Amino acid sequence: MADSTFDIVSKFDRQEVDNALGQTAREVATRFDFKGTNASIEWKGESAIEITASADDRASAVLDVFKGKLVKRDVSLKVLDASEPRQSGQQSKIDIALKEGISTENAKKIAKLIRDEGPKAVKAQIQGDELRVSSKSRDDLQAVISLVKGQDYDFAVQFQNYR
Repeated sequence: MADSTFDIVSKFDRQEVDNALGQTAREVATRFDFKGTNASIEWKGESAIEITASADDRASAVLDVFKGKLVKRDVSLKVLDASEPRQSGQQSKIDIALKEGISTENAKKIAKLIRDEGPKAVKAQIQGDELRVSSKSRDDLQAVISLVKGQDYDFAVQFQNYR
């Protein structure tokens, strides 16, 4: 019997993030507490978002609304890398980078965890920005998924291609 495998990845659904951004923009445009603050949220390139408002607290409030929309759409907040509000002329801006992929250093940490605490028959190999886990036993793979889910990493973790 061939080995069963799955991949540990760190990705986000761009469409869900785009939908959350659109909902946030509509809510900011209609809410009373944002009137006259010139608050806005928009894409800056492929994987960056910019929030602008007339004051730091209003920009932070837009960020909070955006985070709430992401949570409702099951997008992990760990994909966000938001800067502190900064002044740019009359505007206050927050830059948000969207993080994707597992760094080699983090992949090594997960692989070490699987080697040390996981079932003995499980193998983990780093493949670019993801980690392939394989074993003859599907039960062992389930145990590894539980083990990795139980850890608190500073990046989002998903499991794909379970075969």
